[in-house]
Amino acid sequence: RLQRGNFGDVNFDPYEPAVDFFSHEVRIHPVTNRPADKRSFIPSLLEKEKVSKLVHAIKMGWIQPRKPKENVPTFYDLWAREDPNSILGRHKMHVPAPKIPLPGHAESYNPPPEFLLSPEERSWEQQEPSERRLNFIPRKFGSLRAVPAYPRFIHERFERCLDLCLCPRQRKMRRKMRVNVDPEDLIPKLPKPRDLQPFPTTQALVRDFLGIFLLELMEFWGTGTGPEGTALGSDDGTVRFWEVISARCLRTVAVGSAVRSVAWNPNPNICLVAAAVEDQVLLLNPALGDRLLVAATDQLLDSWEAPQEQRIQPVQWIPADPEERAKGIRLRLQHDKPVIQVTWHPKGDYWASVVRNAGGRQVLIHQSSRCWSQDPFRRSPGLIQCVQFHPLRPYFLVASQRSVRVYNLLRQELTKKLQSNCQWISSMAVHPGGDNVICGSYDSKLAWFDLDLSTRPYRLLRHHRRALRAVSFHRQFPLSQFSCAVFPVFLAHYPYFPVDLLQNALLVPLKVLKGHVPTLDLGVLDVAFHPHQPWLFSSGADGTLRLYT
Repeated sequence: RLQRGNFGDVNFDPYEPAVDFFSHEVRIHPVTNRPADKRSFIPSLLEKEKVSKLVHAIKMGWIQPRKPKENVPTFYDLWAREDPNSILGRHKMHVPAPKIPLPGHAESYNPPPEFLLSPEERSWEQQEPSERRLNFIPRKFGSLRAVPAYPRFIHERFERCLDLCLCPRQRKMRRKMRVNVDPEDLIPKLPKPRDLQPFPTTQALVRDFLGIFLLELMEFWGTGTGPEGTALGSDDGTVRFWEVISARCLRTVAVGSAVRSVAWNPNPNICLVAAAVEDQVLLLNPALGDRLLVAATDQLLDSWEAPQEQRIQPVQWIPADPEERAKGIRLRLQHDKPVIQVTWHPKGDYWASVVRNAGGRQVLIHQSSRCWSQDPFRRSPGLIQCVQFHPLRPYFLVASQRSVRVYNLLRQELTKKLQSNCQWISSMAVHPGGDNVICGSYDSKLAWFDLDLSTRPYRLLRHHRRALRAVSFHRQFPLSQFSCAVFPVFLAHYPYFPVDLLQNALLVPLKVLKGHVPTLDLGVLDVAFHPHQPWLFSSGADGTLRLYT
């Protein structure tokens, strides 16, 4: 049976109906006696957390139902009109398709006689294609059957396709769409120089010095009763006081070393001059002008009494001996490093000095009435070039090599940092109005800042070929002056602020003033304006002082 492929058991029926072990009917007892798991009747915590996140996202609007897809056609009219709801509404540079002009009478197969060209007008072929009135020659035929095929049909259709595809070319070539810009409109409208008078135009006075070839700084002083004069510090170790009107030297004070900075006290009630000599600052009373004013200045300095407890100061205040007082020296401030600049506060009691001390204290603020000095900065922001007091606000401007920091003296904090975009700042001047600051640099740049506008330069001028050594503003007239360090050329500018607030302020060039001769590869060293007149004084390395009126 097995060899024949049958089952061995005769009673086995392979085709009997199968009995399913599991039944669809509900039974009392389970198939197995294993008890059910606990997770089968306790809700899952993971699923609960996922569902709560989804519910929160739906409430917040993060999950939104899918919008039904719109049956947007994949094709659209390229030259359709600009409709905000259409696809072309997104294209801002959409140019409508150029329309083919309608045919006129000249294109008819039987045109009127006035449209036919005369023998004199047969020079059509010799003209340029852009100068031709028509791009074809009108011809007359007896019937429509006699009209031949147009030879330029394919060429014109090809140009039509180019006009549709190369749309920017069509925009450029069409006269109606061409933007006509007048070159005169691109140049700023500057006022005429004769409308901005008075300003220095001619050289009125030249004063030579014997044995002096380097002049550093000069300031002006003026009182209601006394003469107006200048103070000059030079490398021959003297400080000279000159009268402006008569151009004569009123007094010469020998200080023993080269003078690096001289500054007059801006207070008209105090007759005091600060001069930087190596590592000392000398406070001088020139004893010029009103005698009562001179006596009041000496009384102000002598009224101070030293406290019983000695205070620690960064500098040492040394009273002058009788010989020095005869010269006019009242106080000597001993610094630890050479002093390169001194500048006064507008009220005349405080003044600041800059010390050439890389890495250490470089800026010191002094008070003359109390003989007190202090170091305002914990750490130096870099190599300090110059400092200035704000004329109206309690601000203190400190110029480093590439930036100018503006500090608030009342709050004792940094207000703003002006980025000059220059490699090395050489000088700085603050406008008497207090809103504008100019900085000259050794890399022939001039940065003009608007303190109310931005910390970046409002204008960065590159008109000079060489380094700028000094910049200054006039106290009353709208004049500013920049001096070139090597070549004796002055560029006088007018800070023009228009009445219309929609227009920007400008620096209008007025006059180029020449006169100094380069000496030892140096030209103009410093410039300064007269406090009341539109006059300009310049000092140069050629040992001359020049007055421009």
